Amino acid sequence: MQRKRYDLPPLDFIQGFEAAARHASFTKAADELHLTQSAVSRQIKALEENLGVTLFHRQHRALALTEDGELLYRTATEVLGRLQTMAEQMRADRSARQLSITTTTGFAALWLIPRLKRYTSTHPHIDVRISATDTAVNLDRGLVDIAIRYCALENAPKDAIPLFGESILPVCSPTLLEGNASLKVPTDLKHHSLLHLDYPGMQQSWFDWGTWLTALGIGDLKPASSLHFSQYDQMIHAAIAGQGVALGRIPLLNEHIRSGALVAPFEKTVTGTRGYCIMTSTAAAARADVKDFCDWLLQEANSNAA
Repeated sequence: MQRKRYDLPPLDFIQGFEAAARHASFTKAADELHLTQSAVSRQIKALEENLGVTLFHRQHRALALTEDGELLYRTATEVLGRLQTMAEQMRADRSARQLSITTTTGFAALWLIPRLKRYTSTHPHIDVRISATDTAVNLDRGLVDIAIRYCALENAPKDAIPLFGESILPVCSPTLLEGNASLKVPTDLKHHSLLHLDYPGMQQSWFDWGTWLTALGIGDLKPASSLHFSQYDQMIHAAIAGQGVALGRIPLLNEHIRSGALVAPFEKTVTGTRGYCIMTSTAAAARADVKDFCDWLLQEANSNAA
């Protein structure tokens, strides 16, 4: 008998795992999938047995992904997202003009989506589809029209269009500027929790507190506590909620600072060599709607310094 080409766990198990990992809760995953909590728990158990690994640390009233769980979650998010996009494209009215964009989760959540209404309100005939993933998608194979990539700008492809670079500086909720533990000078950070971006497999980066503190000559500063996050947008939401001070990427967070959701208590910035650029697939590059969306991105980036 010929061996099956693919030896994969059932798709239902993968969907259950992805929902549980995203919500960090079997109960919330069950509500989303219209299943019982015990059914989702059995799916995860069966998936772990199928793969021979442990995917979650099961804590009291909390779930945390193991390192194997983090790796599977990234892959599952990308693959399920691409399957969802393809299914939607096949179901959609072919008379609608579809525009598919891939970008990082942080850029999508913090910069693109808050501005997107300004595009869709003037282009109601365009069906915009956003795939947020931190894994680079092959444009010509992934059925994607536009990619907004985060990379070292000197390493960007020749046909890439620079959108903006970035610098870092501390940001926090305005509530942290009140009371006895206010932030008047950088050394006041020792009274606060510092929020860090940290995930399995992450390599040392210029984007860390050590870089900024060392630039101010206080590299040995010890904060009151630390919190670590695997996604940048999660870290920023924690900062908005007043849970600590994060390193803000500018201009990625300019809108949040202008709105007052975040404040930058210190002026000192550190400029990096990485930034965002726009790329288009070979098949889509000549399309008028693709060019128009790229022009809109550049206009937004140049408006009030993004």
